[in-house]
Amino acid sequence: MRGYRLDPDARVADEHFALVYAPRRSRDRVPEASVQIVESEQAARDGADPARHLFPARVIGPARSSEGMRLFYIERWLDED
Repeated sequence: MRGYRLDPDARVADEHFALVYAPRRSRDRVPEASVQIVESEQAARDGADPARHLFPARVIGPARSSEGMRLFYIERWLDED
């Protein structure tokens, strides 16, 4: 994830495990509607469905973009370990 870091003293955005709908995985941020937060890394891995473009990830967000959209930033794809 380039150009985005969490401030440990601020409570603006949090880290989460998630299932991310991503037809192309070339972007490092996705709209909030494409992210389903799950309880654990294992839940994200278990819920993955590449045929439906649903991938497990560790995300940071939500955060507002300069355009006013709520986004999540991909910290890492869990299936690329």
